[in-house]
Amino acid sequence: MKKKIANFLSVLLVISVFVGCSSNKSKDTETTNQPVQKEQQVEDKQETKVEEKTEEKNLGSVTVYTPHNAEVVNPIVKEFQERTGIRVDVVAAGTGELLKRVEAESNNPLGDVMWGGGAESLDSFKEYFEPYISTHDDKIPTHFRDKDHYWNGFSALPMVIMYNKKLVKPEEVPTSWEDLLDEKWKGKIAYADPARSGSSYTTLVTILTAYKDDGADGWNFIKKFINNLDGKLISGSSGVYKGVADGEYSLGLTLEEAAMRYITSGADVGLIYPEEGTSAVPDGIALIKGAQNLENAKTFIEFTLSEDVQDMVVNEFSRRSIRSDAGSPEGLEAMDTIKLVDYDFSWAANNKETVLDKWKSILTGQE
Repeated sequence: MKKKIANFLSVLLVISVFVGCSSNKSKDTETTNQPVQKEQQVEDKQETKVEEKTEEKNLGSVTVYTPHNAEVVNPIVKEFQERTGIRVDVVAAGTGELLKRVEAESNNPLGDVMWGGGAESLDSFKEYFEPYISTHDDKIPTHFRDKDHYWNGFSALPMVIMYNKKLVKPEEVPTSWEDLLDEKWKGKIAYADPARSGSSYTTLVTILTAYKDDGADGWNFIKKFINNLDGKLISGSSGVYKGVADGEYSLGLTLEEAAMRYITSGADVGLIYPEEGTSAVPDGIALIKGAQNLENAKTFIEFTLSEDVQDMVVNEFSRRSIRSDAGSPEGLEAMDTIKLVDYDFSWAANNKETVLDKWKSILTGQE
C-alpha cells in the first residue's frame, strides 16, 4: 500500500513539473515575442516617417555650373541640400569652358546657376544671365556686384604669387611681378591659360594695369613674361596651386584663397602680394537666363550670399567675404594694407576677346 502511494506521488510530481515548465515556457514565449512585435511597429512607423520626410523634401533640383574646387563646392552643396531638400546637380569645369557652354545652350539652357568665375568674365557674358536682386543686396558693397544685378559677388579674391619654400630660398622669394622675369625662374612658373581660366585672365589684366605705362599698355612686360614661361602653360587653375605645392613648379600665379588652403593645411608654401599692386576682383554668381529651375536657382543664390555661408567662406575656406558685416579670414593681411591696382571691371569685360587675341598672338610668336 505504501509502495502504491509512493508511486502515485512520484507521478503527480512529474506532472506538476511538466505543467510548470510548460506554463513558464508559454510565459517566456509571450515575453520574448511582445517586444519584437512592438519593435516591428516602431520600425514601421520610422519607415513611414522617413518616407514622409523624403516626400516632403522632394522639391526638385537645380543645376549649377561651377569652376570652384571640390573643397568649396561640396560642403556648401551638402548644407544646401540638407536645409532645403533641393537636389544640386553640379557641372564642374573651367570658367571659360562653362561660359562658352552657357552661350552654346542659350536657346535651351541646361544650367540654372553660374557659380564662380571672375566678375569681369561673368560681365562679358551677361547677355546670357537674368538680372536678380538678392535679399542680401544691402549687405553687399556696390563694387562687389553688378550695377544692373546681372551678377553678385561670392567672395573677394586677391591675386598672389605662391611659392614653394623647399624650392625657393628665403632670400630669393619674389616681392613683385617684375621678379617673375628673372632668368632663374624660366620654366619654373605655374600659370594657367587665361582663355580657359578666369583667375588667370584676372591676373593678366592685373599685370597689364600695373604696367600700363611701359610704352605698350603693359604688353612689353607680358612678352617677357611669356618668354620666361618657356612654353609651359597649364590648362586649368587648379594645376597652378597643386603644381607649386607638389614641387613641380617653384612659383605660381593664383588666388589668395587657394594658396591659403595649402598654408593652413601645413603645406610648405607661402604667398606674397606684388609690390606694384594686385587686384581683389570678386568671383561671382549669376542666374542663367531661361533657367528651367528658376525658383530653386534663386534659392541657391540666396543661400550662397547668406550670412551663414559667408561665415563659412571666411572661417573654413580662408576667403574674403563680400558682405560688409563679415570678418576677415584668420592669418590674412587686412585689405587696407594690400596695395591694389586700379582694376577696371568694365574694361576687362568689354575687351576680353581683344586681350586674349593679343595674348595668343604673342604666345604663338606672331608678335
